[in-house]
Amino acid sequence: MTHRILIITNDATAGEKLAAICQETTIGAFSVERAERLADGLERLGHAIFDAMVVDLSSPDSQDMAAVSKLFAMAPQIPILTIGPTDDDKLATEAVEHGAQDYLAKTYCDHPLLAHVLHSIIRRKAIEQSLFIEKTRTETTLDHISEAVIGTDQSGHINYLNLAAENMTGWPREEACGQTIGKVLRMVDSHSHQATPNPIELALQQDKTMTLEAGAIMLRRDGSETAIEYSAAPLHDAGNQLIGAIMIFHDITAAQAMIAKMAYLAQHDALTNLPNRVLLDDRITQAIAWARRHGTKLALLFLDLDNFKHINDSLGHATGDKLLQSVAQRLRGCVRSSDTISRLGGDEFVILVMQDKYAQNAVRTADKILAALATPHAIDEHDLHVTTSIGISVYPMDGQDAETLIRHADIAMYHAKEKGRNNYQFFKDEMNVRVVERLAIETHLHHALARDEFILHYQPQISLKTGQIIGAEALLRWMHPKWGLLRPDRFLQIAEDCGMILPIGRWVLHNACTQARHWEKAKLEFGSLAINISALEFRHKDFISGIAAVLSETGLHPHRLQLEIAEGVLMRDVGSSLAILKQLKDMGIQLALDDFGTGCSSLRHLHQLPIDILKIDRSFIQAIGDSNGTLVSAAIAMGASLKQRTTAEGIEKPEQLNFLRTQHCDEGQGNLFSQPLAAGQFSQLLTSGCHPGKPRK
Repeated sequence: MTHRILIITNDATAGEKLAAICQETTIGAFSVERAERLADGLERLGHAIFDAMVVDLSSPDSQDMAAVSKLFAMAPQIPILTIGPTDDDKLATEAVEHGAQDYLAKTYCDHPLLAHVLHSIIRRKAIEQSLFIEKTRTETTLDHISEAVIGTDQSGHINYLNLAAENMTGWPREEACGQTIGKVLRMVDSHSHQATPNPIELALQQDKTMTLEAGAIMLRRDGSETAIEYSAAPLHDAGNQLIGAIMIFHDITAAQAMIAKMAYLAQHDALTNLPNRVLLDDRITQAIAWARRHGTKLALLFLDLDNFKHINDSLGHATGDKLLQSVAQRLRGCVRSSDTISRLGGDEFVILVMQDKYAQNAVRTADKILAALATPHAIDEHDLHVTTSIGISVYPMDGQDAETLIRHADIAMYHAKEKGRNNYQFFKDEMNVRVVERLAIETHLHHALARDEFILHYQPQISLKTGQIIGAEALLRWMHPKWGLLRPDRFLQIAEDCGMILPIGRWVLHNACTQARHWEKAKLEFGSLAINISALEFRHKDFISGIAAVLSETGLHPHRLQLEIAEGVLMRDVGSSLAILKQLKDMGIQLALDDFGTGCSSLRHLHQLPIDILKIDRSFIQAIGDSNGTLVSAAIAMGASLKQRTTAEGIEKPEQLNFLRTQHCDEGQGNLFSQPLAAGQFSQLLTSGCHPGKPRK
């Protein structure tokens, strides 16, 4: 490789000697170009590339260091060898300070080693340039990574910070360099907040890499805290001598927050922020251990919201979610700080109640919950009414572990539903038998339709004025091949809970309408046929179209059909109920308000609804003797004021019938007139008629 050399001197002798030496060297080829003045040299630098320059400091225009500075500024990458008349240490020092690589007296211009000097400064400049590029690359890289990097010398004084380290510590590089690492990077323990040894100090003291650690707290320059993860290692030179240390660290505050959030989410319900089953099991286990040591009790309350599924299906999951959040908030106000509320999923909640030596805390909590949930929830312009059934299990009598206690509280909750809902029941061993029975019924229900095991019975509805049959109510029965004839109270709630109520309801509607059409064809006057509609059916999106389809398939005239809807179902969302009832009314179907008096109707709401008949609940009829019939009289009067017919359900005694007649009740049904009959028996009844003075058995 040929190196191009630019010689700037007006000393012809010196120039010739330099050129000659460059031509005669054996260490490499040199190509020499000469310029007598500095201006000429500067001009040549603009048109050619040189590997080195020789500048005569004794030339008239190069006698001060300004010449060297100009050359260095114009071509800092080209090494400069300065020459002068004598060995002059001061001049040599100044030249190097202004950018020259070296200085030689002119007496050495013809020395054979001059070529070696030129070759050396060219190589040295190349190495310097390479090191500069590498250093720039390294610093640029380090300044663009997210990891903070701090370096120190062997005494622990900082000699490097990257940009991330500046930002994290709050120390600018210019101020931090030269400071001790302990001053710039203060560390405290994450738990005790006591000062801890700096990792770099430990790396220097022990001359070994410190393992990666998390959870340390770094104090910034302003005193604020940052959680970091770090590693520190000693640095050695080529001779393996310790020359310093380096530490790499990064902020893990966000990561710790995310880990904490993930841990929280793993143990809490996302909708209500209540503990989930995982955390509940842990709390119960700890509570059992505490109760065992101290000889106390604890209780679990298993809550299931009554009719929540109806609200969720009719108003949508968004409304249902808001209702669950409202319930969770009210539950928080019913417990102590030592208790735990958990949501298992859906509309099921479990409350762990820490007890004293008796089980009184559980009762007080259950009473508070029933009262708190009795008030309507204002959700999206709806006043939603929801109650809860509560099952209670107590440690140690009802179980020795979380799973058993929860299962037994769940069983007791189902018993509370069977008791009429909106109450609480303590677990009893005999409830296990009921659970097994319930599971058996649920299993057999899924096959009952396919095996044609359902039948319909019909109970007549009587005009209390004339004694004539004016209608019939279709009542579902299950003729089980092994269990015999089952009434709806044995299986209907289970059918609703397991999702079978819709197909069963469709079967009832279709078969009842088919039977009514047969009576029409046989010229048997039965009035109208009443069919009870469940809440799930009423709120189902295909309810109206399903009714229309059955009437079309069976050919039954709509005025022959009377649909009974429970008061509580209609009052749950009056606006939606009104829209559905109007569609049914437009079709010509008769509408009856079932179980009147047991819900929360108001005159305003009743006046809005296109109801034809008010059916007075049998519980009021049974109480006629005890309360002198005050409530029944009020219900009949209300029906009359609204121009709606009134039907009394469950008439069993002559004195009840007499009272109802004196109060001008329009219609009645009950065993005093006839028990529910199979279709064939009811056909005979229609043929012979029914007289209230001679009740049928």
